[in-house]
Amino acid sequence: MTEYRKSEGYPANIIPPEILLEGYAQGIFPMARSRDDQKINWYTASRRGIIPIGYFKVSRKVKRLIRKKEYRWAVNEDFRGVMEGCAERESTWISGRLIASFEVLHEMGHAHSVEIFRGDRLVAGLYGATLRSAFFAESMFQREPEMGKIALYHCHERLKGRKFRLWDTQFYTPHLGQFGCLEVDSEDYDKLLERALRFHARFD
Repeated sequence: MTEYRKSEGYPANIIPPEILLEGYAQGIFPMARSRDDQKINWYTASRRGIIPIGYFKVSRKVKRLIRKKEYRWAVNEDFRGVMEGCAERESTWISGRLIASFEVLHEMGHAHSVEIFRGDRLVAGLYGATLRSAFFAESMFQREPEMGKIALYHCHERLKGRKFRLWDTQFYTPHLGQFGCLEVDSEDYDKLLERALRFHARFD
């Protein structure tokens, strides 16, 4: 990969952006064991979760909430706030080191967030990394019912409108299944990833 520059001058706790991006390009993703863990482990899976872009679906209830527009949505307005929201749970793999490293990736234009606000309050959001036309979803949170689903809806609309070709969710879960998430084996995933890396798209 040649579209990202080598990092220089970052503190020792920062994972170099080119390392993160090269990992995603190889189909692996980083996780820590806890919020305070300084070690980063890399993972993959024999079966991967993806949401086919263009086949996303939400319930009628969520569609009604979207039409009412009793919230405000934004992109990249509070990236750190979204990561902190995602890490606010009893057990988390999002460490302080990952947050700091993804902030650098965000500044370089390779990590993005979708936020849902009620007034000035951040009530839901999600974030992920991007490389060419692939979006690698990392985590999401909500502080009000259904708001996380609305964040997913707006993320899909952004990916579809900007011609992304892969929405990687890492794993399939029944929760993601309600939005159209599918499970594919590693060989099929590698082909989807290779294809997505042949095209360019911009999230922001």
